[in-house]
Amino acid sequence: MHLLLTTAVLMLMVSIGMSLRFRQLLERWRSLSLWSWAWLVLATFLLPPALALGLVRILSLGIGATAGLFMVAATPGAPLLTRKIAKKGFDMQLAASYQVGGALLTPLILPVVVWVAGHLYGREIWIPPSALLIQIAEKQFLPLLCGLALANLAPRTSARLLPVLNVVGNLILTGVLLLLLVKMGPALLKLDAWLLVAALGLAAGCMLLVAWVPGAEARVRGTLGISNTNRHVGLALLLSGQYLHRQDAVPAIAAYALAAVVVIAAYTQWSRHWAHPDDTARTGQPSASNSSG
Repeated sequence: MHLLLTTAVLMLMVSIGMSLRFRQLLERWRSLSLWSWAWLVLATFLLPPALALGLVRILSLGIGATAGLFMVAATPGAPLLTRKIAKKGFDMQLAASYQVGGALLTPLILPVVVWVAGHLYGREIWIPPSALLIQIAEKQFLPLLCGLALANLAPRTSARLLPVLNVVGNLILTGVLLLLLVKMGPALLKLDAWLLVAALGLAAGCMLLVAWVPGAEARVRGTLGISNTNRHVGLALLLSGQYLHRQDAVPAIAAYALAAVVVIAAYTQWSRHWAHPDDTARTGQPSASNSSG
């Protein structure tokens, strides 16, 4: 199952790379002010973990739920939603810029956040930045760069491969997720109602935190809000088991994965009156018919 999931992620990341334009990525970076990026760093890396710890304390959740929600709050930048948001009328290039920027900062910030939080609970936890860098490079940067290179060096081949990678990658990913849901079914049925409340609160908080990005228009805030809510569940699972040694963190991470889907779906439904999926001038992408996946 791990091999299938890795294959699906790599295929979809290559597909994302084929759809991106390096110049537009840089333009999105430059379109936001220094104050905007400073707030994004807070809203991406520091405030979600603090919110998670506050929620578990208020709701008196156990140490497993604490570890799971904290770790998922500390790991931003899930890579697989980037293509999808273009079809909802949001800015795919901006989402990719956010993802790349977050991936670059994760090895620098996440170990410090986890170390500080560990001391609050009397534990010494250190995640080597090199371990994070290897994970991010293998799962995100390398396939993304391969897709970018193929799109620039062999545009015709890239255009033929793009829909194939999208369809096959999404089919594999859907199958793996269904298998995981079946496997985790008994655990999901036993989720504490307060844990679900905490997960929904964390997901909504991640969305709302970006609403205060200075000087950003509604489309930008929406794109960044969806990207910020889309935490890196897979990385959170890996780190919680390997470095926190908390296998009981899995239900909380699964609860957040479900909560994020609900919050993102609710937000995209609410924002449909100003988000236009076929507006190529705003998204910087082809129409939905040419960017399926």
